[in-house]
Amino acid sequence: MSHMNCSSMLRPALTIAALGCLQARACAADLLLVANKGDDTLSIVDPVLGVQLDAVQEDGRTGHEVAVSPDGRRAYVPIYGSAGVGQPGTNGHMIRVIDIDKRSIVGTIDFGKGVRPHRPVFGPKNGLLYVTTELNEAVTIIDPDTLKIIGSVPTGEAQSHMLAISSDGSKGYTANVKPGSVSVLDLNARTLTATIPIAPVVQRISISTDDRWVFTADETKLRLVVIDTATNAISASIPLPGLGFGTAPTPGGKWLLVALPAIQMVGVVDLSTMKVVRKIDVPKAPQEILVRPDGAVAYVSCDASKQVAVIDLADWKVTKLIDVGPVADGLAWAAPR
Repeated sequence: MSHMNCSSMLRPALTIAALGCLQARACAADLLLVANKGDDTLSIVDPVLGVQLDAVQEDGRTGHEVAVSPDGRRAYVPIYGSAGVGQPGTNGHMIRVIDIDKRSIVGTIDFGKGVRPHRPVFGPKNGLLYVTTELNEAVTIIDPDTLKIIGSVPTGEAQSHMLAISSDGSKGYTANVKPGSVSVLDLNARTLTATIPIAPVVQRISISTDDRWVFTADETKLRLVVIDTATNAISASIPLPGLGFGTAPTPGGKWLLVALPAIQMVGVVDLSTMKVVRKIDVPKAPQEILVRPDGAVAYVSCDASKQVAVIDLADWKVTKLIDVGPVADGLAWAAPR
C-alpha cells in the first residue's frame, strides 16, 4: 500500500468537511494508534474527528501491541507470530519501527530467533524500551535510538505476555498466562525478585497510578486479583460480572476500568471500595483500554467489531465509535513534541 505524510492527500473515504478540519489541524496533533491483528496493520486515528487517517502495513504477522516513543514520533510494534498464547504457530522474531508522520516502516529490531515478542513499554525515567519475549521467559531491554538489544530480565516463567512498569521505572510486573502467576522484576538490577501465584490462567496486567497495587484478571473465575506491591502478595479479590481482561486506572487514581469481553461491557471499579460500581455497554469483545493522559476519555479496542469505543469519563457514556481494522487490540497515544 502507499503511505502518506501530513502534506499528502487523505483517503477518499473522508468527507469534504472532515478534510477541511484535518487541513486546519497541525501535523503535530495528538493521535491514537491501534494494532489490528486481522490484517497486520497499525491504524493512525485522529481522536478529535474520530476517523482513521491511515493504516500502515506492518510487513509481518502479527502485531498485537504498540508503544510510542517519548517524543511521540515513532511507534514500536512487536511482531508476535501467527498464533495465540501457548498455541502452535509461527514465532515472531522482530519489532517494526514506524515513523508516525511518514506512515512507513523506518527500522526493524531483529532478535535473531523466534521469541514471540509481545508487550512493549517505555521506561518512564530512562527512555529504554522493555518488551516481553515469551519464548525467552524474559523481558528484553532495547535502546530505541540505536535499535540494539542491550540486556534482559528473566521472568522465571513461561508465557510472560503482558508488562506493567512502576512510575519510577524501578519495578516491572509480568502476567504469565498459563503458569497463572505474576513475576516481579527489579529493572535496575535486571533480576527476578518474586513470583506470585494467582490462578490457573491469568491475563493482562496494570499498575495503579500511586504504584500501590497491581491488577491482573483471573481467567477461571469472575474476579480481578489485586497485588499489594509492598508485600508482593494478593491483598484483594474484586468480584466481576464477567471474565475480566484488559484494565486501566484513571490518572487521579480513583477508578479502574476493566474490559469484560464475554458480556460486551467495561466495568468501573471504585478503588476506595474495590467494587464494580457501574457497567458500560460497548461493542463485541472489548480487549484493551487506554485512558487519555488528561483523564477525560477512555478508548476501548473491540476486536469483533473493527471499532474503538470512546467513553466520556465525566458521564460514563460511549460518545463515539471509531472504525479501525479487523481484530483491533493494542492501543497507544502519540503526543508529538
